[in-house]
Amino acid sequence: MNRPKNASRLAYWITRFLNHKRALGYTYQGPAFILEALRRHTERCGGGDLNEQCFESWMAGYQDHHPNTRRKWYLTVRYFCLYRRRSEPGCFLPSSIGVPKGQPYVSPVIVEPEQIARVLHLASQLSPTKKSPLRAPTLRVAIVLLYTCGLRAGELRRLTVGDIEEQGTVLRILDSKFHKSRLVPLSVSASRELQTYLQQRQEVFAVEPDTPLLCTRYSGRSHRYSHPGLRKSILQLFEAAGVRDGQGRRPRVHDLRHSFAMQALVRWYRDGADVQVSLPKLAIFMGHASIKYTAYYLHWIPTVQGLASDRFEQQFGQFVKGGDL
Repeated sequence: MNRPKNASRLAYWITRFLNHKRALGYTYQGPAFILEALRRHTERCGGGDLNEQCFESWMAGYQDHHPNTRRKWYLTVRYFCLYRRRSEPGCFLPSSIGVPKGQPYVSPVIVEPEQIARVLHLASQLSPTKKSPLRAPTLRVAIVLLYTCGLRAGELRRLTVGDIEEQGTVLRILDSKFHKSRLVPLSVSASRELQTYLQQRQEVFAVEPDTPLLCTRYSGRSHRYSHPGLRKSILQLFEAAGVRDGQGRRPRVHDLRHSFAMQALVRWYRDGADVQVSLPKLAIFMGHASIKYTAYYLHWIPTVQGLASDRFEQQFGQFVKGGDL
């Protein structure tokens, strides 16, 4: 692969690295985003190629991020540089000693239905902006889909108009994590929210199948919501609605996926369903290859403790109390 005359050496090697990984079957969307951010920073540094000073200043810009995020970004660049060193032994390589140490992930904040109702109420009152003329309905439908479908934020952002099937009652999730695709049926209320949004959307944005479902406007053209933009907007709504747990912690956007799984578990207990039989269904719905991945989203919260204890007492309480078999 020859380097184009108008491409920097760093951009050339990033393209080679991504092409190599994708030829092996990886989508590598996350690393592509990380390396593109590094490339832009390197250009702003005024250097033609990556060096130690430029890399350290780039990492310093993410001091407020979670240590695990900083570790992931550091290692992505290191793996890229190791690949490049196969052909250019003298190129810069981040030290293995400087890798940020990982930390245990914090337990999620489970968002209750009454809390999400407050968030939706505030979302409906948001004023439009030049870049987001449908700010209120867009954020409202985004929160509805995250909370009622358990979608990953990236899955939501990648949805297009063409991914809405069966008159707005089914979502088609394509090539998500682990290259898995799935169909996600919507509840009656979620479907109604989506159809209302689509009617509002067609008055402002194009309705071609390949256009993003969640749109903003930039330079007169429609664009999908960026990850930082969507995250920031939802967190601001959490803050304004006073959504906190008993320890005063505010939820993350990904905590809505945890909340979806927990609400499903609570419904099963209340409806008298067989939880063990239902878990594989939840795994398929959430796009997991096995229920062991789904178990990560199930937590021993007080509501579940009470419901599980009540069920145990109904089934075996008489034996514990010394009753007849």
